[in-house]
Amino acid sequence: MSNLLSIVLFVIALFVLMQIYVRLSTWKKKGKMVEDIGGDLGNEIRSGGKHLLYFYTSSCGACKTMTPIIDALKEEFKNIHKVNLAIDMEIGRKFGVMGTPATVVVENEKITSYILGHKNRSFLRNLLDS
Repeated sequence: MSNLLSIVLFVIALFVLMQIYVRLSTWKKKGKMVEDIGGDLGNEIRSGGKHLLYFYTSSCGACKTMTPIIDALKEEFKNIHKVNLAIDMEIGRKFGVMGTPATVVVENEKITSYILGHKNRSFLRNLLDS
């Protein structure tokens, strides 16, 4: 019985440590300059201003509820860019995306926000308005 308890505690500790690692990794990305990603997206980011990059996959459950929110905001804000990691995995690697959905705000080629997980419309709007 104590062996089972040790295994359960180990798994819980491992899960907590992984969560801390992911959060610290995203925190460390803030303030970093964006690598040259090339293409149209790279050109837009290099042109300056504020850009919101939404990383998703079609198989992600949270993405399925967040993508329509992004699509609606994209009609209002032209600086939103969707990146499907099933197609553009290299861009995801350059931004260090470890899971989806991930939202990255870039201002003047510098990462100002790096958010993991589902976010609602008002949260995303505040990111774009601030």
